[in-house]
Amino acid sequence: MNKRKGNLEEILSKAKYYDDIDLYNVSYRDFDNIVNVGLEEFLFLSSNFESIPMSRIVEIKRGSDVIYSKSIRQKKP
Repeated sequence: MNKRKGNLEEILSKAKYYDDIDLYNVSYRDFDNIVNVGLEEFLFLSSNFESIPMSRIVEIKRGSDVIYSKSIRQKKP
């Protein structure tokens, strides 16, 4: 059986192979901080999602347009 790619995987694949990768920015969770980097830098830092898994991605922007967003659960005090 073929596994269908998820929405996030489709966005990353399109950005990497069919579009200008420099237009994309990724926001990801790093402990309690949100880090914003370019997509190319994120792919390098994540070492193919080994050191930073895909599940930590919070938002992806193409220019100023948000094309992927994941809601973040707030911690209770």
